[in-house]
Amino acid sequence: MKLTCISCMKREEIEAVTKVNWYYVDQNTGPQHIYQYDSSPQELKGPWKGRLDWNGSKDLQDVSISIKNVTVNDSGTYECEVHRTFYFNLYTPTFSSKLRIKLEVRETAVRDPTALYSEIMMYVLLVFLTFWLLVEMIYCYRKISKSDEQAQDSATDYLAIPSENKENPGPAVTE
Repeated sequence: MKLTCISCMKREEIEAVTKVNWYYVDQNTGPQHIYQYDSSPQELKGPWKGRLDWNGSKDLQDVSISIKNVTVNDSGTYECEVHRTFYFNLYTPTFSSKLRIKLEVRETAVRDPTALYSEIMMYVLLVFLTFWLLVEMIYCYRKISKSDEQAQDSATDYLAIPSENKENPGPAVTE
């Protein structure tokens, strides 16, 4: 299960140091620090140890993590906290952002109606395109057979010798 957190920098050519902290927010005990990125990914001790993977990008605009072997107990609120320090010549501004993600894990999967609609549309489109192809084939076959009949009729008319000339053929052609 990927927990997506995106924090875009406006200009990539500006040098920046990025620190990312992930928390699991328990309603009873408060936030519990579960993952940290400070120059490199660092998994912290706790119930998530060995189950979290860094899924962010190299430029640190996507600072997401993934949970392996998700259970119903993983349901809850997660918080992504990003701190950036930008380095200009004499000025070092900082930027911080927080994103809360509510994760609900269910025992059984719920079928998404979008998948059902797209599957129905796919079959409707398949039937429609097959029918259209069949109509086009019949149309082309009829058109080709008509043109063949017309070509045969004109060839027959051209090669036909009138019946009155059959008994008295004209003079022989000599070279």
